[in-house]
Amino acid sequence: MGNSLVHSTDGSRRPQPQIPVVVLAGFLGSGKTTLLNHLLHRSAGSRIGAIVNDFGAIEIDALAVAGALGDSTVSLGNGCLCCAVDASELDVYLAKLAAPEAGVDVIVIEASGLAEPQELVRMVLASEHPGIVYGGLVEVVDAAEFDDTRARHPEIDRHLALADLVVVNKVDRAADPERVLALAGSLTDRAAVVPTTYGRVDPEFLFDCRPSEERIGQLSFDDLHDHDDAHDADGLGAGGHAGHLHTGYDSLSFTSDVALDPRRLMRFLDSRPEGLYRIKGHVALGPNDTRNRYTMHAVGRFLRFYPEPWAPAEPRRTQLVLIGSGIDTEALGKELKGCESDAPHADEHGMWGVLRYVQGTEDEPGPEPRGDWLV
Repeated sequence: MGNSLVHSTDGSRRPQPQIPVVVLAGFLGSGKTTLLNHLLHRSAGSRIGAIVNDFGAIEIDALAVAGALGDSTVSLGNGCLCCAVDASELDVYLAKLAAPEAGVDVIVIEASGLAEPQELVRMVLASEHPGIVYGGLVEVVDAAEFDDTRARHPEIDRHLALADLVVVNKVDRAADPERVLALAGSLTDRAAVVPTTYGRVDPEFLFDCRPSEERIGQLSFDDLHDHDDAHDADGLGAGGHAGHLHTGYDSLSFTSDVALDPRRLMRFLDSRPEGLYRIKGHVALGPNDTRNRYTMHAVGRFLRFYPEPWAPAEPRRTQLVLIGSGIDTEALGKELKGCESDAPHADEHGMWGVLRYVQGTEDEPGPEPRGDWLV
């Protein structure tokens, strides 16, 4: 699977951006549908393709339904699309939503409350569609019922270990939310863990929002605020909802006109800290590859590089954005600065670490090995 090429205005060929596919999982009642509806309301101009197992469960009362498109696909009033599928149909609908004419910017798969997220992740990674890329596994847990859920469903510990982002929802209803957050964090593989009420995760934490002034059929955040005060989409009422907490994120923008050393860069990526959820942008590797810049896509422990030719007049610089929760942006900036190298000659084997994460190269590992993901 590789990117399809498009011509830029300067005549150079660039890979067409792939659409991230985010898997949204969690047991019944955790708040997955609430979070998905929040993203649909707060898409900020981005067009979301939503794939859900339990289509009847998704609350579309506050969304203007423009009409059915056939084959269980519904167009929502904010320009988003929603599909009802079972696992066997997943690849068909991924292809439908990733088609250029659909104009989708991100695809969110809401798993059934009893689904195995590992299987959905496998299917996304196994897809041969060139227009998509894995966007991470988001596991939603109910803070108030976390202990009981673990007792009833011990497999949740395995789900958390696979997650790239853990959303601890309903923290306003938990007797000791800090304990639940710490416990959830201890069960992850360095995933970002964020507390929320009403599933209010900032969409920019999950995907790049495309600004748009056209808001047809979409509620403002103030409208959504009022709606959620009156009715909790989980059906439990708004009692105890204090402070209207919705989760933001920490971010770091790093720019350097000095080339990065590929060995140092890979050491940085291999040791990236807990809470660092996304890295996006491109890197200049100087004499190690004078022809290409390397676009980087990292989500959780998943990593991919895409080499693409520099445009003729383009400055040879690195530009990266790091997004996470509770990350030390100053320390990360210093670590990236330490990856700089003005060495005039290439390291003969220095690119091997980077090339392992370029699709289509020999011995490409795909995602970083994570136990039973790849069994």
